[in-house]
Amino acid sequence: MLQFMRKVFFVFLLTIINFSFSQENLIFDELIEAEAKSASKIIAHKANINTANYDISYHKLELNIDPAIAFIDGIVSTTFTAKSTMNTVTFDLSNNMTVSEVTQSGITLTYTQNANNELVITLSQTLPQGQESTVKITYSGNPVSSGFGSFEQETHNGIPIVWTLSEPYGAMGWWPCKQDLNDKIDNIDVYITTPKQYVAVSNGLEQSQTINGTHKTTHFKHKYPIPAYLIAFAVTNYQVYSHTVNNNGKPFDIVNYVYPEDLTTAQSQTGITVDIMNIFTELFGEYPFADEKYGHAQFGCRCGMEHTTVSFMGSFSRGLIAHELAHQWFGDKITCGSWKDIWLNESFATYLSGLTIENLDGNDPFIQWRKSKNNSITARPDGAVYLSDQDTTSVGRIFSSRLSYNKGSMVLHMLRKKLGDAVFFQSLKNYLADPNLAYGYAKTPDLIAHFETVSGENLTEFFKDWIYNQGYPSYSLKWFQPQPNQIKITINQSQSHASVAFFEASVPIRIHGVGDEILDIVLNNTTNGQEFTETVNFKVTSIEFDPNAHIISKNNSVTLGVNNEVLASQFTVYPNPVTDDILIKKPNHIHIEKITIFNSIGQIEGQLNSTNTINVSKLNSGLHFLRIQTEQGVLHKSFLKK
Repeated sequence: MLQFMRKVFFVFLLTIINFSFSQENLIFDELIEAEAKSASKIIAHKANINTANYDISYHKLELNIDPAIAFIDGIVSTTFTAKSTMNTVTFDLSNNMTVSEVTQSGITLTYTQNANNELVITLSQTLPQGQESTVKITYSGNPVSSGFGSFEQETHNGIPIVWTLSEPYGAMGWWPCKQDLNDKIDNIDVYITTPKQYVAVSNGLEQSQTINGTHKTTHFKHKYPIPAYLIAFAVTNYQVYSHTVNNNGKPFDIVNYVYPEDLTTAQSQTGITVDIMNIFTELFGEYPFADEKYGHAQFGCRCGMEHTTVSFMGSFSRGLIAHELAHQWFGDKITCGSWKDIWLNESFATYLSGLTIENLDGNDPFIQWRKSKNNSITARPDGAVYLSDQDTTSVGRIFSSRLSYNKGSMVLHMLRKKLGDAVFFQSLKNYLADPNLAYGYAKTPDLIAHFETVSGENLTEFFKDWIYNQGYPSYSLKWFQPQPNQIKITINQSQSHASVAFFEASVPIRIHGVGDEILDIVLNNTTNGQEFTETVNFKVTSIEFDPNAHIISKNNSVTLGVNNEVLASQFTVYPNPVTDDILIKKPNHIHIEKITIFNSIGQIEGQLNSTNTINVSKLNSGLHFLRIQTEQGVLHKSFLKK
């Protein structure tokens, strides 16, 4: 009865785990779909070359918002420095927004808005290179009809709400800005004036709330570099509550803005953010904006968006909380410097959600998480993590769940297993602290450099195979036990895509003994047909390939081979010495897969597929070697060429 109850409990536990993963996968798919949807203007809009001649240091946004009305009016003051001599300055702004006035040091300026969604301002005088100036733009309009989908006015439970989501090129739909992946704004102030019954939220730390008759102005200040697409706000009848994180003795708040109708549920879910914050801080260093805040703001998208210091949330599942919090390090503190490098944002956020499972739930659920990712990755034989130029013309490819999220996350896990935890996590701490990258932009070589510096290894081949090229390996293992304390293992590999000749990997093997012994080993597999001899202290009954899903692979097999010495005794090579043709005599049931000919200094002289006859007439006189690969193992023979 006890055994039966254990089986019932085990089945129940598996059901719970599988249900949990199915729910998380559903939310994850919705997240990716929403991110791809929000990025739909990538193809229609590229970074504007007309905004490349200046650097922005400061924005002051003074916005008037009534969440019951799809409308915005405001003043945006922008301080910028000329990178070359300037007579005009250009901002990205949807022509659906109407500019009513532009001033510079109190002087009214002339301006035009054109069909390219540009605001072109004529400065009061020529601005020399290196000189700073500030322009103040007064504007208004209905952003909902601008077509960018970055400003939404809707209702929840009958109450109006306005929220923004600008990734990657939607900010211009609701305010005059500069949209690219090379110029972060040094700091911002955001003033949001609303009917006083509503609550406003934006980036940074709330400074004040000022009541003026029937309206209220809420001031937020953010003191860190930020790209335009991560600036956001939301306004509705939020209920606000906080959790406190102890940051090395300096506590800061996780501030949650949620709908009143969801308050009880949200309060029961968001507390886990403290635990996840502590995990990430331990692994990657201090939360990047600890002197301001972290927080969540509920909004109408069934997704999440990692706006700096305040993630907008469609739900409060643990996986989504972890994913968006992870972006504060990978995506917000350091932002991908091109869409080819999107994995620097999304693969990391995905892997950190896996690390949350590892740290809060334990190893078995983390194994299931990896198996789920591996199944997704190997669903197709092609696909690289790093994007080509052509790939960047497809929103679906940029936000590919299989490649930009899942494959990249598993490559990070493989790199962790290859280098070890100490080197892996120290490399990432160094990457995040790099003064040339922190609070700025990075590309894939920047990350590789930190891994190579800390590890002392050349990782060119690893990243070439797993990040820049396509596909995955399939493994065929053969083993036998020639001695009571020895096991010999031969590893062969095939590749799903021709871009990779061979995937170098640390291959995990689990050896089982007749007395239920278990020995876990890792084989550094660098060549096809590689043979390994390992010490065991028991009689081996079987071996498992990668039982804990540490590497990307599919269609793997393990078979019991034969002693290679016994195998070699069944093969005869003649005549020997030989002048022209050498013949191979073997048992009929053994199939030759490949033959490689070497000279006496180990250089390859030729390779052949299955054959029993080899013409060696063109070889130099002297000693030569044959490496004969069969489905039962590999054997070696020598011959003398006359």
